[in-house]
Amino acid sequence: MSTLPVAPTAGVRGASRLLDLVGHTPLVELTRFDTGKCRLFVKLENQNPGGSIKDRPALSMITAFERDGRLKPGGTLVEATAGNTGLGLALVAALKGYRLILVIPDKMSREKVFHLKAMGADVVMTRSDVGKGHPEYYQDLAAKIASETPGAVFVNQFGNPANPEAHETTTAPEIWDQMDHDVDAVVCGVGSSGTLTGINNFFRRVSAKTEIVLADPAGSILADVIAGHAPGVAGSWLVEGIGEDFVPPIANLEGVRSAYSITDRESFEVARDLLRKEGILAGSSSGTLVAAALRYCRDQTEPKRVVTLICDSGNKYLSKMFNDYWMADQGFIEKPRHGDLRDLISRRHDEGAAVTVGPDDSLTTAYARMKLYDISQLPVLEGERVVGILDESDVLFAVLNDHERFTDPVRSAMTARIETIAVTAPMGELVPVFDKGHVAIVTDHGRFLGLITRIDLLNHLRLKVD
Repeated sequence: MSTLPVAPTAGVRGASRLLDLVGHTPLVELTRFDTGKCRLFVKLENQNPGGSIKDRPALSMITAFERDGRLKPGGTLVEATAGNTGLGLALVAALKGYRLILVIPDKMSREKVFHLKAMGADVVMTRSDVGKGHPEYYQDLAAKIASETPGAVFVNQFGNPANPEAHETTTAPEIWDQMDHDVDAVVCGVGSSGTLTGINNFFRRVSAKTEIVLADPAGSILADVIAGHAPGVAGSWLVEGIGEDFVPPIANLEGVRSAYSITDRESFEVARDLLRKEGILAGSSSGTLVAAALRYCRDQTEPKRVVTLICDSGNKYLSKMFNDYWMADQGFIEKPRHGDLRDLISRRHDEGAAVTVGPDDSLTTAYARMKLYDISQLPVLEGERVVGILDESDVLFAVLNDHERFTDPVRSAMTARIETIAVTAPMGELVPVFDKGHVAIVTDHGRFLGLITRIDLLNHLRLKVD
């Protein structure tokens, strides 16, 4: 991975405020991927102070509201966001003293939600499985909240001209300078369309040869629009922050002739490869962009200089695409198949994934593990054998009238009368166990293999359909 010189950054050394550090991000070349005849460069927008490219339009839009007088000191901003715009707005709002209300679809990663709340934003969660026109659609709900909140300003990134202006005046010129005024293609995604529109506007003005290429999640309609097809019914996708079921009002797709539709699996695999091969911890939309850029590069018959964006940091996705268990639960990592109940166990003990406790461990230890791993029950093991199970109710009843009992051993509160299921048993034997309100304890000749819950069975059946 080689680094190109970064354009000089006026005022960064000894910057008087954090917002002076927005922009002027570095550009690096990817050297450990197959890029065909091309050279592929990525602009590290995850180096912005808020961790994403959305710091740029967030600052631009709030500044525009201040300039035209719509946003008063101590005022309220309302926005709908499925990605990082909320984090950018939260950063700027916190530093400038504004209240921020964000309407967020329920597919957003937990890390982002925790980050937003930690910065003081008011978060309203809504459904991610409904389209425009539905009262719970995130953009419509945000507009409604803004109209009902006295003095509030609806940011409306999808229709706000200050959004693409941020990229036309900062992101694109930086790329142009860092690439020594020699850029054959820039690969962008579309969420609000601010990034693609701003970059497209700039390069159409300064470099006729520069092609703008769309990277689109499979399920979004935008690749069809670029191809000149009638958009079909939008599907669903897990990548956050890009892809749409409509063309945003501020979008300028003029001259965009190439589009690549990228599946969730490919997006996540490429993002994980970016970390392993290049040391870049990138988010899910960055995986989509780099995957599309790699496809574009490999399609070329002559050398080209291609740029794409690392939109945000992967530290917001550690519980999702960088979590092997989550990837396996989604069917993106293929586990070895055994043809028995091992195929249904999501956290195998022989792989070191099951969370267990010993009979002589204290109830405090058991409780701490339940909290740490967000689980409600623990198998109790002596060696490789299950001698009991402890759930949160067992702990509660043990300590309810005597708090000192937290120091008692697990064996004093565990349920020792347990039913186990042999790994070779048919799947149908799980149902009576679930009917009793239990989890299935799976063993192989007495050796503990793991637990199967109702959700494990449902996930197994869902993946078979997929």
